[in-house]
Amino acid sequence: MAKVVLAYTGGLATSLCIHWLKLKKGLEVITFTANVGQRANLEPIGERAIELGAAAAHIGDLRERFVKEFAFAALRAGAVYESGYYLGTALTRPLITEEMVKIAREDGAEFLAHGCSGRGNDRIRFEAAAAALAPGLEVLAPLEEWGLTSREEQARHARRYGMELPVVEGESFERVDQCLWGIARPVDARRLDPWKPAPEDMFRMTVAPEHGPDEPEDIRIGFRRGTPTRLNGRNLKPVDLLEAVNALGAKHGIGRRDVMEDRISGIKTREIYEAPGAAILYESHKALEALVLPKELLHFKGSLSKKYAELVYGGQWFHPLRRALNGFFDEVRDAVTGDVKVRLFKGKATPRGVRSPCSLYDVGRARLACATAAAEVEAAAGDLTGVRDAAAYALKHEVGPQKTQPAFRRANPGPTGP
Repeated sequence: MAKVVLAYTGGLATSLCIHWLKLKKGLEVITFTANVGQRANLEPIGERAIELGAAAAHIGDLRERFVKEFAFAALRAGAVYESGYYLGTALTRPLITEEMVKIAREDGAEFLAHGCSGRGNDRIRFEAAAAALAPGLEVLAPLEEWGLTSREEQARHARRYGMELPVVEGESFERVDQCLWGIARPVDARRLDPWKPAPEDMFRMTVAPEHGPDEPEDIRIGFRRGTPTRLNGRNLKPVDLLEAVNALGAKHGIGRRDVMEDRISGIKTREIYEAPGAAILYESHKALEALVLPKELLHFKGSLSKKYAELVYGGQWFHPLRRALNGFFDEVRDAVTGDVKVRLFKGKATPRGVRSPCSLYDVGRARLACATAAAEVEAAAGDLTGVRDAAAYALKHEVGPQKTQPAFRRANPGPTGP
């Protein structure tokens, strides 16, 4: 019997997929459920898969890999899609697909399958990753082939077959995707007019900013080579650090986004995001970069950050351009070492202080601002001498010494560093 590896969440759509793949296609179903930071206990999900007819159920704890290799890579790249999406769900898809391909090869499966329908973002991301990693594996879309494209149709079909699923009459079928990098929640336009504010019950992770503590809270985040490693002076593992920063931000209502977003297809959709940890770390990382990166590098990085975000959003994690951009950001990260003080208060994370052994700012170098201003006056009069002097000053006194100073070398032991 041919085998298929199914991305399984335990919900309505993927539970129906087990039924279809086994009974309608005659395949041996192997499910894979990824732990990327959901709050739910995943063990019962594996048990449910077996009850529904799966031959085997795999559960993988991918939290550490997700944070270290995907979320923090996006952080170092400064990747934010459009007006405020920190790419949480988009970053999980290539990792989950990679694990599924590994299982398929180990178990001799010929197919991969998912619970996506239509040509939405998730289906494009999943199938793009599968094509890049294992072009020889055929990808099945059971709900699409079965014609079950809406949650209401799926629920009716489940009841018709007597399947006991976690769905009740009157339940909202809006999907909620959660990982350590945040929560994503698409909004059904029939239910929520974009002219109206999102109802409070749509937010699951954060308190309303106005209901947060009435006193601000100051925290300190330490970075090493662009990666957050310390919180309030304590060294923490990546997952522990992100969970702690998420809790702090959620308490103060930080990281809420209610945005109109352009999907991969070009269709506009309203999305609700909550990403308190990502929001705090991005603001901190940006403040530290402003202290340690030369002007031209800092400005140029911004344009590449946008492209990086577009590639990740579009399901192109394994694209050669995304990998090449990662090489650029890995070079940039060398100097991004230091500490940032951040104030959390009523929905905002505000950097209040920054220090680094790789700082390009001191009283002497502050004269560069005066030199540049003088150069502009001279240029207007047709004399370019001041402009040339200012440019040479920047290279001589910013870029050169930073790479050779002992503090920089201590902070950056080389490519083997974290």
